[in-house]
Amino acid sequence: EQSMSHKFKLGQSVRQLGILYIGNKSTVVDGLFEVVRLMPDDRSGEPCYRIKAAGLERAAREGELAPAS
Repeated sequence: EQSMSHKFKLGQSVRQLGILYIGNKSTVVDGLFEVVRLMPDDRSGEPCYRIKAAGLERAAREGELAPAS
């Protein structure tokens, strides 16, 4: 079930823009992900998602994502 506040749909390809911290080094992320789950809004009211790429699944806020096309 998709709330009206979510801009992206399940299965949609999105890019994540931002900095990902792995261990003690930061990596600029501009990767292609698939939306695998719509999550409730966070405390600030921003819709959240679970996104997945190459077997790696992580959480992302809507403001970190852009359509892939």
